Amino acid sequence: MNPSRIPLFPLDVVLFPGMAMPLHIFEPRYKIMIARCMDEHLDFGVLLQRDEGIVKVGCTAEIAQKLKDYPDGRMDIMTEGRLVFRLAEFLDEKEYYEGLVEFLPEDFARSDPRQEERLMKLFQQVHTLLAGEPWSPADSDPDIPLTYRMAARLPMEHPQKQELLELRAENARRDLLLRWLTSFLPQLEHRIRVRHRATGNGHGLN
Repeated sequence: MNPSRIPLFPLDVVLFPGMAMPLHIFEPRYKIMIARCMDEHLDFGVLLQRDEGIVKVGCTAEIAQKLKDYPDGRMDIMTEGRLVFRLAEFLDEKEYYEGLVEFLPEDFARSDPRQEERLMKLFQQVHTLLAGEPWSPADSDPDIPLTYRMAARLPMEHPQKQELLELRAENARRDLLLRWLTSFLPQLEHRIRVRHRATGNGHGLN
């Protein structure tokens, strides 16, 4: 059974299942929290921190590796997203925050092969322009929904990422990604053309 009470780490980031996330731990309360998580092999919850407060749906993070210790107690760690949860109650009883959470099930309805084909085609076009090479799905965990593996590699704004995280049906997430990619691809192509023109005439972009 997954625990219903977990440590929380509000951050300016949307974490997806399967997504790698390096963290530099420097605040005293989070040094304590991460030390406990490592000692007890606990995951912690990552929630997007907004100006108006934290969101209610987040993703747990597993500490995959401690990368570096600093003499003053700071540390660099590598984490990986695991399970999507909804915050039921925010707890401020220790040095760090905790939450009572419920873990949200996935809706794996039968996918539309044509939808997946369109999604893969658009995503590969965008990924090739951004990274200079196609994406190989074999390089990621096949047990993680395709949309999370894709979204972790895209420069989406936080509100769009959060919307994607909160959708529980993979088909609905694919629809969202298709709309976003359809809008983003021509913008990206335009930016690349402008950059090439600027490079060609000896003037850099402002």
